[in-house]
This record gives sequence, C-alpha cells and structure tokens, in this order.
Amino acid sequence: MDGVNAMREQIVILWFKRDLRVVDHAPLAAAAACGLPVLPLYIVEPDYWRQPFASSRHWHFIHDSLADLHGMCARLGQPMAVHTGDAVAVFKKLHSAFDVTAIYAHEEIGNDWTYKRDTQVLAWCAETGIALHEFPTNGVVRRLKTRDNWAGIRNRRMAQPCVATPAALTPLGARNTGFELGALPDKADALFGAPPPGAVQRGGRAEGEKLLQSFLTTRGRHYTAHMSAPGLSEIYGSRLSAHLTWGTLSAREVDQATAKCQAQLSGEAARAWKRPLAAFRSRLAWRCHFMQKLEDQPSIEHKAMHAFFDGMREDSFDPELFAAWQAGRTGYPLVDACMRNLTANGWITFRMRAMLVSFASYDLWLDWRQTGYVLARLFTDYEPGIHYSQLQMQSGVTGINAIRIYNPVKQSYDHDPDGAFIKKWVPELTDVPSAFVHEPWKMSRAMQQESGCIIGQDYPEPVVDHRAAVRAAREKMARIRKMQGFSDASKMVHAKLGSRKRTRRKARSGARAPAAQLDMLNLLDG
Repeated sequence: MDGVNAMREQIVILWFKRDLRVVDHAPLAAAAACGLPVLPLYIVEPDYWRQPFASSRHWHFIHDSLADLHGMCARLGQPMAVHTGDAVAVFKKLHSAFDVTAIYAHEEIGNDWTYKRDTQVLAWCAETGIALHEFPTNGVVRRLKTRDNWAGIRNRRMAQPCVATPAALTPLGARNTGFELGALPDKADALFGAPPPGAVQRGGRAEGEKLLQSFLTTRGRHYTAHMSAPGLSEIYGSRLSAHLTWGTLSAREVDQATAKCQAQLSGEAARAWKRPLAAFRSRLAWRCHFMQKLEDQPSIEHKAMHAFFDGMREDSFDPELFAAWQAGRTGYPLVDACMRNLTANGWITFRMRAMLVSFASYDLWLDWRQTGYVLARLFTDYEPGIHYSQLQMQSGVTGINAIRIYNPVKQSYDHDPDGAFIKKWVPELTDVPSAFVHEPWKMSRAMQQESGCIIGQDYPEPVVDHRAAVRAAREKMARIRKMQGFSDASKMVHAKLGSRKRTRRKARSGARAPAAQLDMLNLLDG
C-alpha cells in the first residue's frame, strides 16, 4: 500500500437504494461480517429527480424512511451518511477520503435511468479495483434463463429465513471526524420543495410495521370483500405497497408474517381469514412476477412488449383529452373521482388504477407512455417493474393478454352503487340524485337545475362516447392483430415474459398456487 493509501482508513460502504431498512437486509449483514468499518450511505441523485416519473411525493415518503433508517444505523454503531450528487462522483469523493475496499448493495429493479447509473458504478468499481457485492431482492432473478423455473426459485427464496440484523456495525475511526459525511436535511422540503397538495402517506419502517400488524389482526379480514371498491379499499387494503416499493419492509418478511398468521388461525377465525390471507399472498407473488418482466426486458419502460403495437397511438395524441383525464374532468364521474382522489392522496385501489389506464388508452386513445408518467408521479408506491408491465397490459400492447376494456359506468354502479365516493371527490355532483350520479348527462334540464349541476357548465359533458370510442379502439387493435407475423411475435413474447400454467380453480377458491400458476386477471382485483 502506498503512503497515501496508508493514511486512509479502510472501510466498506453499504449503499441503500430501494431497501430502506436494517431487517432482512443481506448486504448489511455481509458488510457487517467483513470485519472493516461500515459506512451506511444514501445518495440523493438530482438528475433522477428531474426525470418525468419522479415527484416530490416519492421524496417525502423516502425522507420519512431515511429519518427512521438513520436512527437504526446509529443504534448499530455508525450513523448513515446522506450525500447529494451523481453516484459515481459521490463514491469518488468518499474514496478520496477513505480507502474504500468494497461496496455492498441490493440489486435494484428500477427503470432505465437506475440501470444506466448502476452500469456506470460497476464500471468505476472495476476500474478502481473496488469490489461491488450485489444481492438479490424480492423474488426477482437476475440473468434468468427461462421463465419455466422462475416460480420455484421465487417461492424458495420467500421460504428462506429472513436475514438476521447484525448486532453492531464497526464504526469509522476517530481520525476521520473532520470529513463531512453528509446529513439528512431536517425537512424534506429543503431539497425538492413542498409535497403536492393533499395527503402524503407517511414513510418509515415503524409506520410499515403498524400497517402490517393492523392488516393481519383486523383490517385484512375484509380484504377480498372490499379491495376493489374505492373508499373502502383504502381502509381494508394492506396499504403496504409504498413500504414494499421503497423497502422499509421486505417482501419476504411480509409474506412470512402472513404465513405465520395463517398457521396460527383455527376454527371460525381460520374460515373467515382463509381467503383474504391467501389472496394477499398471491398478490405478493404477482408483485414479483411483474417486476421480473422489467428485469428480463428493461425496454418495456419505453417500448411495447409486442413490437407490432409501437406507433399505434403516438401520432393520435390529443392534448385536450389528456388534460381532461389528468384533471379529472372527463365527464365520467367515477373516472374523475378516482383521478382526483389519486391526485390528493397518492394511492387508489388496483381495479381503479386499471380503469384509469383503460379509459385513457381505449376511450381517449392516449399513448400509455405519456399517461404512465402522470400516474408514476402520483403513485407514492411507484414501482417500475409493476408500473410499466401493468400500463402495457391494461393498454393491450403485450400481445399475450386478452384485451380488457373497463366500462366506467358499469364500474361506477358495481363499486360505488350509492355514489358516496363520487360525491366526495366530485362535489359538483353532491346534490345530484343517486339514480343519476353515475350518468348525470341523462338528467333532464329541469333536474339539472334543481340539483345545481348543469351538464356542460358546472360539470363537463362526457368528452367521448364510450361505446363509439371502444368500438373504434377494438377495430384498430384487430387490424394489428391480423397482421402477418403477429402470432409468431406473440409466442416469442410469451416465452420470455408470460406466466406459465394457469390454475383458475385454485385462484378462485383462495388456495395459494405457485406464483406463475395464478390467473393473471386476479391481480386486477387487488
């Protein structure tokens, strides 16, 4: 070792990304076991936050989680450092102050931006001679050769014991106290401004643990009965999605906590909880399934899974329809209520998410890439692997799934029969009789005046005719599906990204089937 290196303390870096916890954290355990001082590190990357999918809503949840994580690391013996800048530049800066021998991190199943950043970090590590140790996360398998054995690998991972949290981290030496390690700003607003108007789900592991506990003891009992209904789903759904996205809880510990709860039930409780808990675990499996798609084919963030669909909607983009959809002023009450609710709270149940995408893609014929960015910014639980797979699935561009178009009026009658959710989020319709709240354009002029809601003035007329728009969309889709070579291309997509043997009977009965054997449409109920 030369004289310069001899003056620097040898350390390893634990790089936190979308894994903001110390429980069931393999990189943390490996770093702690290496025998060198460990510097826990989070990098705030300004260029990431300038991307069209990023929003201050995400950051505020992350900030809560980092504040929680900072305390956890401090209790282990070494407080976390928070640096702002390009990842490679931050690592270079740290390497100039310390003799960094290794970096420990989880494999990140992010988007194209994070993939390119990780590639740059890997290249720098190779050039510098620093070992980069990456560990699998969730049930996603890097460099998977075939989908045929994926479910077995995923389920075996979920069954393995959670990684024990180390008793302590070896702290950095006292001679480095003069180096500025970087601290988390006291207020999230300091970096990216105030959160969007409305509520922001609180982050942090403590919050995640509370939600998991309440779901498994009380709220989850009515999960399957209410998980599709807007308003009720935010009470009886797990609400753990953001915690899984940003890693304050691991998928494995949530799955195992649910399995433990199942095993402890008996008698009437077992009968009441059997279906909800089985359905919840199946959705945890589907979560990994969709994230695996992005890992296997990162291009699906920008390109249709089935290449024949690229270019289908892009040239027909209507900015006025896009603006109406984004503002929740389409004239379809449930669509507008859902969009306004999502904008205010950063979460809505899966069926309503699917309806919003379906309406934008089929009724309004908007490109899924553009609407996807809007939704990514609104979702506190923006998970790239699920987001882009589902955008494509609900927009009909995968080539391997049946086209499923949601009728916004039928969904309204089915899931908000008395219009309570609609009237909460679309106050223009507050005094509209319940019999007309789903289709207010059917009111007579006199009834509109009596209810204080003139269609076209107080509340917009429907921006499109659903039946006519859907008929036109189906015709366009059919023309593409009839093109020569379409079927062969679909088979290739399925071989790489499709689920395997489906067992509808098991999925319907609530029995837990292997992840790749669950009926894909079941996820639409979550």
